[in-house]
Amino acid sequence: MNPQNRKVAVAWLSVASNTSLVVFKVIVGLLIGSVSVISEAIHSGVDLVAAAIALFAVKTSSKPADERHPFGHGKFENLSGTVEAVLIFFAAGWIVYEAVKKLIRPQEIDIQPSWGVAVMALSAGVNWVVSRMLFRVGKETDSIALQADGWHLRTDVWTSIGVMVGLGLIWLGDRFFPQLGGTLHLIDPIAAIMVAALIVKAAGQLTLKSARDLMDEILPPEEEAWIKQTLTSFVPMVRGFHRMRTRKAGATRFIEFHIFVDGKMSVEESHRLSHQIAQRIQDQFPGSSVTVHVEPCSGNCDHGCRAGCLLSEEAQEDIGRRHKPIG
Repeated sequence: MNPQNRKVAVAWLSVASNTSLVVFKVIVGLLIGSVSVISEAIHSGVDLVAAAIALFAVKTSSKPADERHPFGHGKFENLSGTVEAVLIFFAAGWIVYEAVKKLIRPQEIDIQPSWGVAVMALSAGVNWVVSRMLFRVGKETDSIALQADGWHLRTDVWTSIGVMVGLGLIWLGDRFFPQLGGTLHLIDPIAAIMVAALIVKAAGQLTLKSARDLMDEILPPEEEAWIKQTLTSFVPMVRGFHRMRTRKAGATRFIEFHIFVDGKMSVEESHRLSHQIAQRIQDQFPGSSVTVHVEPCSGNCDHGCRAGCLLSEEAQEDIGRRHKPIG
């Protein structure tokens, strides 16, 4: 299965699993009257929307560049992450609102909380498996949409465990400490508020990660360092570089820079060199778009190129002498 088909397949799996969990959680939450289980159903509902958005994003971002989108459609993945984060914030606000209402007017859980414990355990197990698949395929294909969906489900794992523990305490309390009455039932809305807090934290991290590429932020320092080290490996054919600009849209990296070469190098030789450099970078970062602009090196460093000069001081002085005007 090629990378694109793997991305679509795992995105469909996320949609299917979240649909099933939403149904189970809503039914059980309404049956036992648990706001924390219902809040988890809402959380899974948001995850379902996020999974649908991720599916749309991975299918759309793979479209080739066209006249209206000459740089491709990669930013659909970044947009999906931002939309997912906004949805999470809204869901968290609703959960807190419902939980506070139950804190003010506590309601006992009518049916055995063991049903809630069971559905939360099922939810945690399913989401753990699916999130691992999303992370693995997302990292292998450099898909921010799948990784964002993975973070949604991984957060759901921990919140499901939190709700499961809260309901478990209520269940045990009702069996072994009935004298506490409805006091233990306050655990349910408190657990819901904790769920909301974890959701907001995940949404904040997701927003920052998605917005970074939407704002055309440079590539991570370690990636730019690798590119610069690669240019160094082409010395002495490459005498220096400057005006490096990098950004990322979805899984596609856009890398451009100017290199300085011997002014007597032929057009054919400089073209071959540019192709070799671009190919080396694309081997490291598959699917990247690399633009190399060639400039002649005169040795006088009048282009602000000293910071990116790859020659020794002796070589710089020698080139400067050979290009020094006579008289």
